[in-house]
Amino acid sequence: MFIQVIQGKVADSERLQAQMDRWVRELQPGATGWLGSTGGTTDDGTYVCTVRFESEEAARRNSDRPEQGAWWADTESCFAGPVTFIDCPDVSEWLQGGSDEAGFVQVMEGHTSDAARMRELLERSAEEIHRLRPEIIGGTIALQPNGDYVETVYFTDEAQARAHESAEMPAPLAEAMREEQEVMGTVTYLDLHHPWLVSASR
Repeated sequence: MFIQVIQGKVADSERLQAQMDRWVRELQPGATGWLGSTGGTTDDGTYVCTVRFESEEAARRNSDRPEQGAWWADTESCFAGPVTFIDCPDVSEWLQGGSDEAGFVQVMEGHTSDAARMRELLERSAEEIHRLRPEIIGGTIALQPNGDYVETVYFTDEAQARAHESAEMPAPLAEAMREEQEVMGTVTYLDLHHPWLVSASR
């Protein structure tokens, strides 16, 4: 899997959502290799969207389509300022990976000094975390070669996620989580209270 992260400050949220819906309706049928998208706007007006493709080649193919270029030229005006595109060629999933039924999504961005260890700790403790926090559906970890990462976590609903944030964990799991937080470094949290979730038909 390959993930491209699109991020920027929103100037017109309603029009942006209309443009995203238009992409699914008009452009998605021709986007070979597109798997799905998870997006939304945070409380401070930052829009973030993680777009999943089967491969980097599929993402490039989509970007090169004339209709994609025309759509983006129109969509870009929905933002107040520059929009960043982050390409992540190293992607892994944990638990279910994600769900279009999620009621709350949290995107975490940061830089890790040990990507392999971060992924190992998360995957090793995922099942036990899910037993303690069943509202966690799963997530994806998208990495860049320099150690920058974007982790997207899917929850059934925000109320349950907040209620369990401070839940007491068994000592071994708490220690694994502490080490995971260390290797994740400083994290920026982007909370999507009303996520826009869409996936390709299987």
